[in-house]
Amino acid sequence: MDKAQATQEMERLIDAFPENMKAAVDIGKRAAAGFRTGEVSNVLISGLGGSGIGGKIVSQLVWDACTVPIHVVNDYRLPAWVGPDTLFIASSYSGNTEETLSTVEEAVARGTQMACITSGGKLKALAEKEGWNLTVIPGGQPPRTSFGYNAMQQLFVLAAYGLIEKGFEDDLLSAADLLTKDAGLIRTQAAAVANKIKGTVPVIYAETWFEGVAVRLRQQINENAKMLCWHHALPEMNHNELVAWAGGSKQFSVLMIRTPEDHPGTSKRMDLSKEIIGRYTDTIVELRPAGTNRIERVYYMIHLADWLSYFMAVDRGVDPIEIEVIDYFKAELAKG
Repeated sequence: MDKAQATQEMERLIDAFPENMKAAVDIGKRAAAGFRTGEVSNVLISGLGGSGIGGKIVSQLVWDACTVPIHVVNDYRLPAWVGPDTLFIASSYSGNTEETLSTVEEAVARGTQMACITSGGKLKALAEKEGWNLTVIPGGQPPRTSFGYNAMQQLFVLAAYGLIEKGFEDDLLSAADLLTKDAGLIRTQAAAVANKIKGTVPVIYAETWFEGVAVRLRQQINENAKMLCWHHALPEMNHNELVAWAGGSKQFSVLMIRTPEDHPGTSKRMDLSKEIIGRYTDTIVELRPAGTNRIERVYYMIHLADWLSYFMAVDRGVDPIEIEVIDYFKAELAKG
């Protein structure tokens, strides 16, 4: 498709996000009803890119509710502690992600309890052959636009193993309703922010528990708007990167994500960090996602981030779907 068609298709895919969420709740319920589960003492989520970011976000969503540690790996290898008492969740939208399949092979060799989330490919075929717990989500779109389908499936896996309560289902549906109700407001806000930071390099900051959402925003700007940017989390940022702002300038902008759940100490640090950074750039934007609970705020910010990256792509006149460099990279890797 040409650039105009690609832009229209990305707009359609982002607009469908709340409906994807509602469909995903039904998918998760049906899949989890047939899971075979056992006792586990830890969880490892394996995934890359648009499939992998869900693991980081979910692990932070449930950090104070899950009864066992959750770790995320975005690599070919697994840590030494992974074993028979590990719940191993493999997330690959295509089902063919090289690194994820490598960790699957190692996880099987270590006797882990397997759960897979995919739309097809080798992962789906393996899971069906071996009888692993499997959630199949709709395919046929760029992996980064499948977040509404894939990330929440990890919550259903955790709940099936008794590691979290099931109240999250209602929160996911209320989040989808909120995004539908505020659709126009979210687009307007995203367009305004895109216009304000136009011509600058974005730097994204959030509290540690919200870092996964900051990473998602960075990834969307990378892929949709074809731009370099970076992120950091507070309070850690105050112990290193804050010093580097002595070399900052107006070529940089700051997107600071703030929520009611930010620790009071971190909130104070954000205020002071803004004052210091403001000596070097006057383009600092606070992003405050709406919502009455954690899940609503997380999904609100993710949707806002998607629209922001879309409008940044439009402003730059780039194709928001095209990822030719990644396709080339994978093709070269496949040559061996």
